[in-house]
Amino acid sequence: MSSDLDMLIDRRRLKRRLSLWRLVAILAVAALVIWALTPFGGIERGPYVARVTINDIIVENPQLESVLQEVAEDSNARALVVRINSPGGTTAGSEGLYHAIRRVGANKPVVAVMGTLAASGGYLTAIAADHLIARETTITGSIGVIFQAAELSGLFDKVGIGVETVKSGALKGEPSIDKPMSDEARAAIQAMIDDSYNWFVDLVAERRGLDRTAVIRLADGRVYTGRQAVANGLVDAVGGERDARRWLESEHGVSGELPVVDKDLTPKERLLTDLVGSVIQKIMSVEELTLDGMVSLWHPTR
Repeated sequence: MSSDLDMLIDRRRLKRRLSLWRLVAILAVAALVIWALTPFGGIERGPYVARVTINDIIVENPQLESVLQEVAEDSNARALVVRINSPGGTTAGSEGLYHAIRRVGANKPVVAVMGTLAASGGYLTAIAADHLIARETTITGSIGVIFQAAELSGLFDKVGIGVETVKSGALKGEPSIDKPMSDEARAAIQAMIDDSYNWFVDLVAERRGLDRTAVIRLADGRVYTGRQAVANGLVDAVGGERDARRWLESEHGVSGELPVVDKDLTPKERLLTDLVGSVIQKIMSVEELTLDGMVSLWHPTR
């Protein structure tokens, strides 16, 4: 009796798995067909809300800046949602995104939605938006600029490596890995850091409507939770994208019924993302994957 029951259970599991893979195959074929038949599709018709996503380390990104320019010029794009999950990156890369988002904001409302991280250059990018929303436990802030360089002269001495240098001026090629930084080089680099820091502070004061002295007090490099950032005026509210849509509707009359279009994806990429999302949803409904207990990851291993 027990053996028959086990066999029945195994058959049902097998049938369920076969049904799942049939669904995956059907979606894959459908994706390929649409991919082949729509080589020039994807032009949005009618009003919509544009969305771009900024993940991981920020570097100069002309392609995303171009996408943001298209959003700025598209009359059908009634608003922009910027999703940010980044620890920052190069100052110039963050600056480029900041200005690109501000060009959108000149003609239509922009709201930033912060994820796990929106720190340093990620926060610099976020303040280009008209309204900032963070999770209660988002890590944000880290207002400041840092410059680091390796100095390996001690190691070179131990292994007997020397470096011969010919240069046009005392500060050319400073700092160098083969010797400690000179006082003159340190002063020059500190002046560069101070100038960039003051630029960052002024942007925060202007965009957040804060007194510069208050920003300097907050801008010692520390990070804040989303709740702390709201309390200090660095962020407007806690929540997620649903709250961003509510704000767009209540403050700017942008209907919550308008479709959202991921402008940083091509039409085909959007199609495949939707299809893959539906497959994952199906898989999760069959065999739910869980992590037991509370989890907070600061530097996850990849």
